[in-house]
Amino acid sequence: MSQSKIKLKGEEDIKNLREGGKRLANIMRELSEHVKVGISTDELDTIYNKMVIEGGDTPSLLNYQPYGAEYPFPASICISLNDEIVHGIPSRDVIIKEGDLVKIDSCLTHNGLIVDHAMTVPVGEISKEEKELLEVTKRARTAGIKAAKAGNYISDISKAIEKEIGKGYGIVKILSGHGVGYKVHEEPYVPNYYDGVRGVRLEEGLVIAIEPMVNLGTDDAELCADGYTFVTADGEKSAHFEHTVLVTKNGGEILTQ
Repeated sequence: MSQSKIKLKGEEDIKNLREGGKRLANIMRELSEHVKVGISTDELDTIYNKMVIEGGDTPSLLNYQPYGAEYPFPASICISLNDEIVHGIPSRDVIIKEGDLVKIDSCLTHNGLIVDHAMTVPVGEISKEEKELLEVTKRARTAGIKAAKAGNYISDISKAIEKEIGKGYGIVKILSGHGVGYKVHEEPYVPNYYDGVRGVRLEEGLVIAIEPMVNLGTDDAELCADGYTFVTADGEKSAHFEHTVLVTKNGGEILTQ
């Protein structure tokens, strides 16, 4: 990966990303309160879309077509339940139930700049094992953010995430964090494990999405027939947490908080 392909953000860009990140965090916090037994994932998508538009912004994922996809994404947020890791498509037929782990992944465009944020919301009572999964995944995200320091390398983020997750969990390896801002997905890509590659050197002004995806079982994942939803290969549950982060000399500044 060439350092020259990395697009650093300027002062005005960062100002807009901070504001967009604040807006997205507030919307996601409010949306999480609607995640209850009996609501459909399509209803959650509608609520999110309305909040974003009423705020004067744009849901970045609606009609976004990533590289390799056969058709544009048909919703404003990704909602993935239980063994679904990421990129689940909201549906009227998918109803939230007691014990579900609901992963919501969202992007918002504010003044032309995109921020990315994800959380896993437990519904009602979940097992001790599942609670620990959520905590491990959140701690891994925090460790990665701390390592997002100018002068470090992408691999320092990857190593920090992997170390915090430790043994006993599956780290999804075919999906990763990424640059974000001018587009939903930009370089550099940010693996959640050390793949033996140092990666690019981190510079102030680099904006990345740090997003560990952790499984209770194997790290193997499969793509469903819809062309978007990834699921765990063994049917075990998965967790996902994500922040948009600005690289600074003191570590990562969380923009979606």
